[in-house]
Amino acid sequence: MVVAIIVLVSVFVIAIILTVIGIRSPQFDENRILNDRLGDLKLDDSPIELRKLELSLPFQERVIYPIARKMGELAIRFTPQNAMHSIERKLELAGVSSKIDATIILATQFGGLILFGGLILFVLSIGSTGWPLGRRLLISLLFGFLGFYFPSMLLSSRISKRQKEIRKAMPDALDLLTICVEAGLGFDAAMHKVSEKWESQLSMAFARVIQEIQLGKVRREALRDMSNRVGLPEMTSFVAAVIQSEQLGVSLSKVLHIQSDQMRIRRRQLAEEEAHKAPIKMLVPMGLLIFPSLMIVLLTPAAIKLMHSALGGMFN
Repeated sequence: MVVAIIVLVSVFVIAIILTVIGIRSPQFDENRILNDRLGDLKLDDSPIELRKLELSLPFQERVIYPIARKMGELAIRFTPQNAMHSIERKLELAGVSSKIDATIILATQFGGLILFGGLILFVLSIGSTGWPLGRRLLISLLFGFLGFYFPSMLLSSRISKRQKEIRKAMPDALDLLTICVEAGLGFDAAMHKVSEKWESQLSMAFARVIQEIQLGKVRREALRDMSNRVGLPEMTSFVAAVIQSEQLGVSLSKVLHIQSDQMRIRRRQLAEEEAHKAPIKMLVPMGLLIFPSLMIVLLTPAAIKLMHSALGGMFN
């Protein structure tokens, strides 16, 4: 039983690895590789054999990549597009869309499902609990779902951390933007100065906007794309104010100054809100950890004295 579970988990892990390779390289072209080999072999005047040409390819190109490509196509076919779009949106909000692909997160989720579930089933199988098979499968399935949602929870935590960092940095960045604009720089040059001044998520977002504008994208479209990538109401308000000031001819420095003051007020309000939530959040550790420890420390000497007194002798 244990050996069968280990073999099954190993097969699933290998299948997931091959699926990831196939999904991440769906454009793998065997004809291109064969043409390259043909180009190498055309230097000789001897007749070309197709079997010899195929055997000259590396093992991963002859066996691993074709199998992985078929498994990747099968996984993409049965994966809902809404799930893929949701993962891509979360990666964009987390700021790691250029480093991690949505297929990697999806494969990690299935890998966590199999790993967590298989590990718990393995532990329960070799243990001496004596539980029936149905109960062990149910517990393994619950832990498997926990492993499935664990990468998504990490991604949500990364999104929250990035948004908090951007919200905290925005008032100071807008102050610097205001100073640069009042000194005579254009808005694009002011954003470039902010991106050079700090190394943060906000400066990286500004630097990407500058790159997109240099590549030919309209400024308002680049700003709207930045707002969608960040997903903060403060950023949406800032982008809308900048676009309206550009269209209506309002002084940009005044608009930036007003936005900076509003965001600083908003940041203070959020800090006060977190401070008001602190006593409620402290109730759980106090009730589960601090109060029982205090009761043990305070009541244990009294209980020992009672045990050695006449009252303790009556109970003995």
